[in-house]
Amino acid sequence: MDDDRFLDVLYEASAALEAGGVDYVLMGGVGSAAVGRPRWTHDIDFFVRPEDARHVLGLLEDEGFTTEETYPDWLFKGFKHGILVDVIFKSAGGIYLDDEMLERSSYGEFKGQKVRLIAPEDLIVIKAVVSDEHIPRHWYDALGVIGYCTLDWDYLVHRARQFGARRVLSLLLYAQSNDLVVPAGPIKELFHAIYAD
Repeated sequence: MDDDRFLDVLYEASAALEAGGVDYVLMGGVGSAAVGRPRWTHDIDFFVRPEDARHVLGLLEDEGFTTEETYPDWLFKGFKHGILVDVIFKSAGGIYLDDEMLERSSYGEFKGQKVRLIAPEDLIVIKAVVSDEHIPRHWYDALGVIGYCTLDWDYLVHRARQFGARRVLSLLLYAQSNDLVVPAGPIKELFHAIYAD
C-alpha cells in the first residue's frame, strides 16, 4: 500500500468529520500504532455515536468516498483510492462511544499527522473484549499499549468493570507473565470485582 495515499485518505476523512462537528475517536490499527507498538494498518477505524453514523457517511460521500451501510447494527464503510474507512458505532461487548471516552480522548500523532485518538485505557478494554481466535492481533495490540504507555490504572479498572472485567483481568495477568509492568492493585481490584462473595 502507498503510505502517502493512506495518509491522504486519513487526513481527508478526519477533516470531514471535524468540519461536520462529529464526535469521534480513532481506534483500530491507527490508534494502536499511535499509542502502542509501531505497526502498519490497512484501514482506518473511526468510532462514532450510533446517531451520527449515517451523517458520517454523508460527510464522506461529500469528499468523494464511496460508502455502504455494511452492517446496520454496528458498522458502515467508506472507500477512497483503494483505502477502507470503517465507521464503527458499536463495538463487541456492547461498547459505544460515550462522554467519558470522549473526555479522555486526545490529539496525538500518526506518521506525522495530527489525529484524535481514543484513550489508551479505553483501547485496551476494547481490544481485550474484541480479541478472538481469528483476530489475535487485538490481544497483542493491547499488550503493546500496556508496554508503551503510561496508564491511568484507576480509569482502566473503572472501564474494565463496565465492559469486560474478565477479559481485561486475563490480559493483565498475561502481560505480567510476559514481564510487562502491571501493578498488582488493578489485578486485585478486578479479581475482587469478579469473584467477591
